[in-house]
Amino acid sequence: MASSAQLVKELRDRTGAGVMDCKEALQEARGSLEAAIAYLRKKGLAQAAKRAHRDAKEGVVGAYIHPGAKLGVLVEVNCETDFVAKTDAFQELIKDLAMQIAAANPAYIAREDVPAAVVEREREVYRAQLADQKKPPQIVDKIVEGKLEKFFGEQCLLEQPFIKDASGKTRVRDLVDGVNAKTGERVVVKRFARFQVGEAG
Repeated sequence: MASSAQLVKELRDRTGAGVMDCKEALQEARGSLEAAIAYLRKKGLAQAAKRAHRDAKEGVVGAYIHPGAKLGVLVEVNCETDFVAKTDAFQELIKDLAMQIAAANPAYIAREDVPAAVVEREREVYRAQLADQKKPPQIVDKIVEGKLEKFFGEQCLLEQPFIKDASGKTRVRDLVDGVNAKTGERVVVKRFARFQVGEAG
């Protein structure tokens, strides 16, 4: 069994949380490292929600050029202070987001950014696909909503599974929330552009 000091150090290394927060999390989790990480994430997300109204006017524009120089990405991520924009956690987030955009080609940042007309068009397409299956309307509605969730998961950056997590459990939103919790500042993906040679603008 690792000593409490070792556990605190490991928890700090894995989450970037402060010593007192790590001690509190380990107490709440009765010494379980995984449960302590989950506790810190929940606590961080609660604090992140409180920060949602604050201005994020600092930040960075990051760039990624894929080997071969046929594909490139620019992404702007904002935070509250220039200090946080220079931290390793923030810079790592920029890199990960740019690579995610290059690999997964999202059309929007968040589901809230998808125009209502596009959502409605997708619903109509899914209903048309199910038209000849003679299912009850409530079942059709459930299937359509399930397909719509899949659409958001493919087309919205924050909803996409993170490409570096083979398990598929981590969403891009989790990365942003993690940096939000680690830095104690509001972190916002503002905009991005993906360029591929030969593609129409």
